[in-house]
Amino acid sequence: MSKLRSFIAVQAPGKIRAKAAALIGNLAATEANVKWVAEENLHWTLKFLGDVDGNSVPRICAAMSGVVEGIAPFEIEACGAGAFPNANRPRTVWLGVSEGRDSFIQLHDVLEEPLNALGFRVDHRRFQPHMTLGRVRNSPSGIDELAAKIAEFASFDAGKMRVSEIILYSSLPERHGPAYQVLGRAPLSG
Repeated sequence: MSKLRSFIAVQAPGKIRAKAAALIGNLAATEANVKWVAEENLHWTLKFLGDVDGNSVPRICAAMSGVVEGIAPFEIEACGAGAFPNANRPRTVWLGVSEGRDSFIQLHDVLEEPLNALGFRVDHRRFQPHMTLGRVRNSPSGIDELAAKIAEFASFDAGKMRVSEIILYSSLPERHGPAYQVLGRAPLSG
């Protein structure tokens, strides 16, 4: 079976994706060269896996199910524009999480050990729950303006949602950007 570019994420409901898209519209009003994420592709990434052999998908799904069966569904509040590494030097522009942040971090952290046992690298950086809105390309102009917009929307409220499952996705390159395919789901059931 071929390699699948894969990641584990939490799906954002339509109302939050719509608000995040509105935020993108505000941030995109700058001259910065940013590849913005299409509204239908907005999600909360838990773990990027990279190119995965299709034969390992059942083992990944089993690991996901095993760790989340003891975790109860929880609420998060999608709130605040930000950037990595920081708002003054944005490379990745995101929407953050306020309420439910610790539960989201716990969800990420419990995935690390079983995925490491399957050969996936442990990320030693502190996980920060975020929804990627866009990636800054080599952009000599507009960065200061983008940084100011990020600061302006640092308290942006995109609403609340319930996290009740995690999803294994593959990313398929298409002409107008990636298309995501669900490979497996694991409901939170603690």
